[in-house]
Amino acid sequence: QVRLVESGGGSVEAGGSLTLSCEASIPTTSVRPCMGWVRQAPGKLLEWVGSISSDSIKTRYAASAKGRFTISRDNAENTVYLQLNSLQTEDTAIYYCAKVPAGLGIGQIPSVRGRGTQVTVSS
Repeated sequence: QVRLVESGGGSVEAGGSLTLSCEASIPTTSVRPCMGWVRQAPGKLLEWVGSISSDSIKTRYAASAKGRFTISRDNAENTVYLQLNSLQTEDTAIYYCAKVPAGLGIGQIPSVRGRGTQVTVSS
């Protein structure tokens, strides 16, 4: 059973930065999965933010995240990170870590997610 626990959210002013972490408990018998992040702003649908391959070689980002957000992972620590820079008020959302199943298309929302961590950006 996969367990994902996010942390690192908080309140920042526009232009600020945050680093989100996701501790992943994945059965050792499982193939190491791709991981990703999605977010949900107040009153809006879930939005795909980006993903990272199991070996960290490939990362992909939504247009809204490209150039400002960076996804990384430390497989030894079973942790995935989302570095948020140049934050804007429209980045205010709950950010969820997700296990990306093989074959899921870019931009599609993974169903296995953590409980999320709140990021609030003020002007």
